[in-house]
Amino acid sequence: MLLIRLYREIIKILKKDDNSLGIFKVRTEEKILDKFVIRGGKPLHGEVTISGAKNAAVAIVTAAILCDEPCIIENVPDISDIAICLEIFRQMRADVRLINKNTVRIDTKNISVPSVPYDLARSMRASSYFLGTLLGRFHEALVALPGGCDLGDRPIDQHLKAFKALGASDIMENGSVHIKADELIGNQIYFDFITVGGTINAIFAAVKAKGYTVIENAAKEPHIVDVANFLNSMGADIRGAGTDVIKIRGVDYLKGITYPVIPDQIEAGTYMVAAAATRGNVLIKNVIPKHLESITAKLRNIGVSVEEFDESVRVRADSGGIFLKTNIRTMPHPGFPTDMQPQMSTLLTLAEGTSTVYDDIFDNRFRYVSELRRMGADISVDGKVAVIHGGRLTGAPVKATDLRAGAAMIIAGLAASGVTEISDIYHIERGYEAIEEKLKAIGADIQRVYVPSGSDMAISV
Repeated sequence: MLLIRLYREIIKILKKDDNSLGIFKVRTEEKILDKFVIRGGKPLHGEVTISGAKNAAVAIVTAAILCDEPCIIENVPDISDIAICLEIFRQMRADVRLINKNTVRIDTKNISVPSVPYDLARSMRASSYFLGTLLGRFHEALVALPGGCDLGDRPIDQHLKAFKALGASDIMENGSVHIKADELIGNQIYFDFITVGGTINAIFAAVKAKGYTVIENAAKEPHIVDVANFLNSMGADIRGAGTDVIKIRGVDYLKGITYPVIPDQIEAGTYMVAAAATRGNVLIKNVIPKHLESITAKLRNIGVSVEEFDESVRVRADSGGIFLKTNIRTMPHPGFPTDMQPQMSTLLTLAEGTSTVYDDIFDNRFRYVSELRRMGADISVDGKVAVIHGGRLTGAPVKATDLRAGAAMIIAGLAASGVTEISDIYHIERGYEAIEEKLKAIGADIQRVYVPSGSDMAISV
């Protein structure tokens, strides 16, 4: 362990220079070499505590640009997407201080240029939120088209439609979006289809606009409510978050506050499915059970016991009964979330009979299927529909094709007989804090393996 730490620190020092991305660039390069090795067939038992919600945290951290005073954000997950966000702030000359690994103090008063470093913006999807926050504060923003997981085309045309309604114009410049407005004036915004990112960006741009803004056909996800609560705690006037109509009266000033991020419903759902797939019995703590209703309903449909408490749920599948087939169609909240589809589909490979899964949210959401087939899964995909014939899984070398696909591979490895090696795990670390430590604590046999660049030697961590 000490050898690996020393090796990584040397690599960081050698590779870091004034024009680089610092340790965040190096970490991305190194993660490509990391693997998880899982010896499956061990039921999970015990308790696991859920971290702050990735999708809420990346938006709330970005929203600090709109705050006129320093703010402190608690329950921030220790994941690579947050690390990139904070590095963006640092390079924009904000004062970023880590109080502990899950609490950050951000003071953005020294930000003077409304531009996000190009390479950092391209490395994560949530960088698009800087468009709304910079526009809201400076009436101008220059941000590279966002990156993140390769789930197909995810255009920002609805974001730009919202900005235009508030008085902004935009042009494309060398792979970046440049948005400007003489002033932002409240207006009616109607989204052609439900868009989570577009809804959040519209809120960001409207919160300090003059007058009154009404957002119609708004997304209703829990993290949108959390973003609105964060801004309202600072003095914003946002009503209706969590419904399809959000009304915002612009304000001139947002005060500094201390605010905790909500628990991560997708992380919670992932551990719920992992407990079921391994025939385990796990208490999942620090959750909001109402946010998990669609996941809980599907687990119960296939024969898994889910018991709800005030801030926890217990998942049990250790009674020896069979898993039943079911059908899933992903939908915007409060429907079944697309971010849980790969994990639940993996569980259905163990069910009796034939299940169907329909997911039209992202074009490439079924890329992970070819990896599950390596493990013996009987799945066929036709466009937006996957047909799953239940059976059993055996260990094999696979890769994480994206964040949630990586979580699905972990679940598959835990449930399979034999050994599973998962490569490209940097995708997983975009959204899951300390996943191997949490799994080990509830009985998983999972190990991180690190291969130094240019070496054939694998080192267990």
